[in-house]
Amino acid sequence: MDNLYNDNEAAKCKSNLDLRVYTSNLLGSNDELVLHGGGNTSVKGDMDGIDVLRVKGSGWNLADIKAEGFAPVRLDDLLEMAQEESLSDSEMVSRQKEAMMNASAPNPSVEAILHALIPYKFVDHTHADAIVTVSNSVDGDEHIVKLFPNFLIVDYVMPGFELAHKIYKMTKNMNWDEIGGIILHNHGIFTFDENAKKSYTKMIDAVSKAEQFLDENATVEIVHKYVHSDCDIARVVNTMSEYKGHEVHIAINQTPLAAFYASQPNLREFASRGVLTPEHIIRTKRVPLIMEDTDLIGGIERYIEAYKEYFNRYATDEVMLNPAPNYMIIKNLAVVSFGKTREEAKIIYDIVEHTMLAVLRADKLGGYQSISEKDSFAMEYWELEQAKLKK
Repeated sequence: MDNLYNDNEAAKCKSNLDLRVYTSNLLGSNDELVLHGGGNTSVKGDMDGIDVLRVKGSGWNLADIKAEGFAPVRLDDLLEMAQEESLSDSEMVSRQKEAMMNASAPNPSVEAILHALIPYKFVDHTHADAIVTVSNSVDGDEHIVKLFPNFLIVDYVMPGFELAHKIYKMTKNMNWDEIGGIILHNHGIFTFDENAKKSYTKMIDAVSKAEQFLDENATVEIVHKYVHSDCDIARVVNTMSEYKGHEVHIAINQTPLAAFYASQPNLREFASRGVLTPEHIIRTKRVPLIMEDTDLIGGIERYIEAYKEYFNRYATDEVMLNPAPNYMIIKNLAVVSFGKTREEAKIIYDIVEHTMLAVLRADKLGGYQSISEKDSFAMEYWELEQAKLKK
């Protein structure tokens, strides 16, 4: 992975916040690090004589975030929250808002408490494809430990307060100077430093190490043969619009990767093993609709019935989302993503594009595995993730 840091460009930055914007944009410019609002960054500093964490605001993309996209939050208040034994989502959001130095700033990232805990000026967090591909393999634990012996390795836990509190307990008696970074299984990676360039470079170096490991151990040969199809796209659009209850826009992926992915044996089981990183589920749902015949309505009906069963297994007081699929795989042919807008359909297209290659490569390492179905439901119906869709 290329290191895009340019000393001449960085020299134009007049403050640490300017540097934070600059390196955040560098991270966001690479879709193998973050996709469509993913990841978050922060910088610590002084504001009116108070120690403050400026952290990516909810709803902003790293690719084009500006200074006003960082929420200034009192650092001490966040550190106090990390020590609580329990904290509901609504309490966390409320207390973070109360701790903001500027009421008109965007809501702080759900990872603000964790950013506060890491005792370095600059903190970078991405969902790098290479890292989660290795992590989401059957022997991911073993591979990650060997690749990153000086990193803090954290088993999957719900993002937000739960994750921050777990790391608070893990690091209470640890020397942070001995920790090269943090890897969250099935989720992503954190790097940090007192220097913006060094924190960014640590991220690039760590991801490059994972990429090299995959190049050496998990190469995938895309073998694609064109398959003629008389699939009626207009019928797909009209039918899905009926089940979604709104006009549907589509994005069709017929690249060699998509066609190869759609031609895998036991396609239904192969392509229904869950999301690459947890936040993707609010866009894609946990699994796609698999079309192995021409019975579109029957396929959708079976998908909806299975989704309702999944919902009923874990629901307490949640209200079920629309149970129709957000994308489908047509055997031997293509992947079709559905959205309320063309932009939404393209977002799902991009997420699935990255997921397909990761699944194929993780299988070369012994098998792909995502978070559990129960954890998937918790993320899909997490009120803080749902808020992102409303924005």
